[in-house]
Amino acid sequence: QVQLVESGGGLVQPGGSLRLSCAASGSIFSINTMAWYRQAPGKERELVARITSEGSTNYADSVKDRFTISRDNARNTWSLQMNSLKPEDTAVYYCNADLIRLGYTSVFRYWGQGTQVTVSS
Repeated sequence: QVQLVESGGGLVQPGGSLRLSCAASGSIFSINTMAWYRQAPGKERELVARITSEGSTNYADSVKDRFTISRDNARNTWSLQMNSLKPEDTAVYYCNADLIRLGYTSVFRYWGQGTQVTVSS
């Protein structure tokens, strides 16, 4: 089995920073794409940032120049550094991985359980 565990959410004032981390564990052969999504109350889940195994990144327009995604392939971990946070960044943040399990050739998508980020004064 594979498990994704997030950490680092919490309450922060507008303009502040938070760093989210995600660790994947279990029978993993390789992880292709690592990503962060978020879902605010009453809204659909949206992609925040994505990083490929080669290190290519893409971001939602709303977070460009404020958020940075990074990954550590050796440890199967990835992080989201969030700076200049705004109240509209308030949401549950989910990490996501497209990976290949040991003994398999297909790519499977896995999700973390979510971590709450609240930006408020």
